[in-house]
Amino acid sequence: MKADLVYGKHGRMENKVKSMKTDVLIVGCGCSGLYLALNLPRDKKILMITKSDAESSDSFLAQGGMCMLKDDADYDNYFEDTMKAGHYENDKKSVEIMIRSSRDVVKDLIETGADFKKDEHGNLAYTKEGAHSSNRIIFHKDVTGKEITSHLLDRVRELPNVVLLENTRMLDIISRDNECLGAVIRLEDGSIVNVKADVTVLAAGGIGGLYRHSTNFRHLTGDAVAAAIKHNVAIKDINYVQIHPTTFYSKNDKDRSFLISESVRGEGAKLYDKNGDRFVNELLPRDLLTQAIYEQMKKDGTDHVWEDLRTIPEAELKSHFPNIVEHCRQQGYDVTKECIPVVPAQHYFMGGIKVDYESRTSMDRLYAIGETACNGVHGRNRLASNSLLESLVFAKRAAHSMIDSELADKLNTADNAYVANVKLTDYEDENALNELYAKLVKDKIDEADGYFIYSSVSGERTGSFHGSSK
Repeated sequence: MKADLVYGKHGRMENKVKSMKTDVLIVGCGCSGLYLALNLPRDKKILMITKSDAESSDSFLAQGGMCMLKDDADYDNYFEDTMKAGHYENDKKSVEIMIRSSRDVVKDLIETGADFKKDEHGNLAYTKEGAHSSNRIIFHKDVTGKEITSHLLDRVRELPNVVLLENTRMLDIISRDNECLGAVIRLEDGSIVNVKADVTVLAAGGIGGLYRHSTNFRHLTGDAVAAAIKHNVAIKDINYVQIHPTTFYSKNDKDRSFLISESVRGEGAKLYDKNGDRFVNELLPRDLLTQAIYEQMKKDGTDHVWEDLRTIPEAELKSHFPNIVEHCRQQGYDVTKECIPVVPAQHYFMGGIKVDYESRTSMDRLYAIGETACNGVHGRNRLASNSLLESLVFAKRAAHSMIDSELADKLNTADNAYVANVKLTDYEDENALNELYAKLVKDKIDEADGYFIYSSVSGERTGSFHGSSK
């Protein structure tokens, strides 16, 4: 039976259906997908799906903070810091758009209820992280991503025009003649459904779930990127995968790597070798610091180095980084009295589905935002705390673009039959689909000569792929 979604007060689907129609389909409910939904007209039906529960997006995991242009005098330095970290491979216009849009985004976030640290005068307080020439990062303790994303999620859940389906996976996009008509999805009860949408937005996060060691949630396996590859949608810089220099070392490689935020080094934390000696400038860009740590580990014959948070006053340490302090305590370490073991791990995907400045892909009616997309803003290496900002800025631009174009020009009725006739039985074997999608992504990365995938020290993949001996 065909039926439209019923958009109720709490975003519940009140009819069991085999085929759905919506104005906008958003795949993913991290900060970019949520912010997009909030910037769309309230008379448009929006279906949001997420592969796990709504709180299990990497946006919730962001610790350190979010950059912003604190004053016009800092523009040139902020621009240069971003370009330098990206090895000057960044798209300059994307960088300019991100920086110039930052104040409006912060204003929007504050209006949603997000609370950022204030100074004694009630103004926003700024911290500093590696490769930044000045303090320009706003924050909420060491859970900035959670603070931002949870308030966005609360506001979206209040919208009567939005249905949010958790534990629902996008299996594929539906396309014809380079036009996206919607997607095939698997609902929580296991049923497979086709969705016709005037606009489809891929906001499905990164590819960390493909790696043995990653700070990402394990279910983020690059499905959207793989589907794009399958449908010949343009991809950009897929081999630019960032390794974060400092995650808590665990002998259990099945655990998600716990991030030790860049901010602790920005506030003075030091890195030591096995003998307790400093061996590096802790505020180097992430790629350079990661390389230095790998070199020291090889020299020392160790699986990790040591990070000393005792250089930060205890009161500041406990108030600014309570989540880190507690996690380390649970692992048997008192950061006020001893160093902690840290090791690099896969962290962020700078490449992805190629998009323009309005987040359009090379396929009509298909957008990509957040970590799934690549607009070139990060270049070869992302500057710390630019991820949340970039995701939000270009999500808002995507919303404005589709209001002026695709949402004003709906798909025709002939497309209904095409979507309805998609062979859903092709997607029943989820294990086979997982293998196909993982192979599509891995092969593309290998073809691109993975800059950040390989360690020049060991010749092995840093944070190797699951099931890979490379």
